[in-house]
Amino acid sequence: MALPAAKPLDEATLFKQQCATCHAINLTDPPRQGPPLAKVVGREAGTHEGFLYSPGLAQAHFVWDESRLDAWITNPQAVVAGSSMAYRQPKPEVRAAIINYLKGLN
Repeated sequence: MALPAAKPLDEATLFKQQCATCHAINLTDPPRQGPPLAKVVGREAGTHEGFLYSPGLAQAHFVWDESRLDAWITNPQAVVAGSSMAYRQPKPEVRAAIINYLKGLN
């Protein structure tokens, strides 16, 4: 007997469950523990106006792209030492779904 195919991950639900406590998706919403993530793909790290970043992230000189976001969600401190983000996601399929959702916010 064949197993049923796995349901695709619901990107919006994953974001809500795993990210929305700390991050808004609307640039006009006040920052939470983390900066708003609308238009994060293609944005220079540590530059959202009105958010107080950790010193390392405030001085990071890179642009958020899919590979950088994947590394960040895997282990933020490995990307920017001293980062205050504690969330880590070991599952590549969950990271990919969250990143795809973020790309849609641009």
